[in-house]
Amino acid sequence: MLPTPCTSHVSFDTIYEPSEDSYLFLDTLASPSESAWLTQRFNANPSSPDQPTASPLVVELGTGSGVVLGFVAANSQVIFGRRDILPLGVDVNRNACIATRETATKAIKERQTDNESAETNNQKTVYLSSVMADLGSSLRPGSVDVLLFNPPYVPSEELPRLPSVTEQDVDELGISRSAKFERDSYFLSLTYAGGRDGMETTDRLLDEIPGLLAPGRGVAYVLFCAQNRPQEVKERIRAWGDGWQAETVGNSGQQAGWEKLVIVRIWKETE
Repeated sequence: MLPTPCTSHVSFDTIYEPSEDSYLFLDTLASPSESAWLTQRFNANPSSPDQPTASPLVVELGTGSGVVLGFVAANSQVIFGRRDILPLGVDVNRNACIATRETATKAIKERQTDNESAETNNQKTVYLSSVMADLGSSLRPGSVDVLLFNPPYVPSEELPRLPSVTEQDVDELGISRSAKFERDSYFLSLTYAGGRDGMETTDRLLDEIPGLLAPGRGVAYVLFCAQNRPQEVKERIRAWGDGWQAETVGNSGQQAGWEKLVIVRIWKETE
C-alpha cells in the first residue's frame, strides 16, 4: 500500500479535511488496473517508439489540503510509469493553494529519495505551482493531460459565491471570533455545497473538459455521489459523440444512500 501524504501542517479551519472521497481517489489511481492504463497511455509513442512522450501535465482542480495531488506526484513512477510528470494545483482558496504546495513538496521529498533504482535515473518529480483560480479558467486550452476533480457534490439550496481576492487578504488577528467563524464556515461551504443535485459546479467543469484536455491523450477523473446521478452523467458524456467515453473506475462499495461514491474516467478514443 502506498503511503498517504502527511497533512499535519494544514489548518482545516477553511480547508476540506481528507475523507472517504479523497481516499477513494488515491485507491483508484493507484489500483493495478488504472495505473496500468495510465502507464500505457502516457508512455506509448506510436510514431516514434524509441522516443519518450512529452511530460504529462497533471492538474487537480480544487486541491484542498493537497493530499490527492501530493499522492499522485510522490507516486508518479507507480501510477504513470515515469517521474517527469508536471503537477499543478488550482483552488479558489488561497490557504488551500499554500497547503497543497507544502503537502506535495513534502510528499515528493519523503517518497522519492536520493537512493533510487537505476530505472528512474534518480529523476524526481517537481511540483510546478498552485494557482488561485476558478476551475479551468487559468489553463491554456488543450494543455491538460490528466485532470483530477473532487467537486463540491453535496446537494444544497444554493451555490456559495466565489471568494474575491481582497477578502482573502483579511488579517485574522484583527477580526472578531464570530466574524472568523462566519468566514471559516463560508470557505468550508465552498468545499461541499454543490447546489441543485450537487451538480452545479461539476456541470460547469464538464462543459470545460473538451476544451481543456490535450488532444489525443487527455483524460479526466471526476468524483460523483449517488445523488449526482452518475449513470446519467456518463450517458450525457458519451452523447458528446466524436469518440468521447466515460466509465466508472472507482467505487466506494456502499450499496445505498447518496453517500455512495464513484470516480468516472472521461476520455476521448482516437483511432
